[in-house]
Amino acid sequence: MMEAMTFPTISAAGNIEAYIQATKQFPILTQEEEVRLATRFREDDDLEAARQLVLSHLRLVVSIARGYLGYGLPHADLIQEGNIGLMKAVKRFDPSHGVRLVSFAMHWIKAEIHEYVLKNWRMVKVATTKAQRKLFFNLRSMKPGSEALTPTQVADVAHQLSVKPEEVVEMESRLAGHDLALESSHDDEDTFSPIAYLEDNRSEPTRVLESRARDHLHGEALQSALSGLDERSRRIVAARWLSDDPATLHDLAAEFGVSAERIRQIETKAMQKMRSSLAPLVASA
Repeated sequence: MMEAMTFPTISAAGNIEAYIQATKQFPILTQEEEVRLATRFREDDDLEAARQLVLSHLRLVVSIARGYLGYGLPHADLIQEGNIGLMKAVKRFDPSHGVRLVSFAMHWIKAEIHEYVLKNWRMVKVATTKAQRKLFFNLRSMKPGSEALTPTQVADVAHQLSVKPEEVVEMESRLAGHDLALESSHDDEDTFSPIAYLEDNRSEPTRVLESRARDHLHGEALQSALSGLDERSRRIVAARWLSDDPATLHDLAAEFGVSAERIRQIETKAMQKMRSSLAPLVASA
């Protein structure tokens, strides 16, 4: 179904810069427009609606793909793979969840590019230390040009990153040959594998929904559960569990003129009632 749609291609545009400029010509959708188009696609299989959703987010793919250029792979190929991820996102996007497509699509775009990098990076299983992590992410940007570093430049980089000069030389060689391991073969937490930094999971769809569910439990649902308590119980729970400076049982005993044991009993009963109120929401979340 999605395969039937046609989009601007890098080859058709003539070159990568022309394609990037072409993606900027498509308007950014408002939330209302996005919901309307996504609904048309989901309910009526309206391919033109899906096409508009994809076109309006092509610039997002370009931006994300640019972040993977350090792996030495063609920008055009990274963009094409990202576009596949974007189409997958549009196909699965449900506007009723209240999440914008830009947030939902980021996961699918990155996942597709991630897979492409894994398949095309020439890998050698080499354990990479924290010192090498600094080099991996900083050496390329610190090099003054495309030429190999001079001994003086090697010494300067080593000093700035607090590593040995020979480590700088070794990393420069690996980056030039694209033979750095993306995945570490060690379980030691002190070792580093670049693959761990390829993907940002914060916008992964299920995590977005889980986060929204947690926010609801900590906000409206919690207030609803508290409102089901009598005034004294509500005061005790709030003072004991929701305050930045929690009150002690003895503090509250003095406030209400009862024993600390009585405050504990009231607190226990109130917490049980709140758990019962929140249980269905926790289960559905």
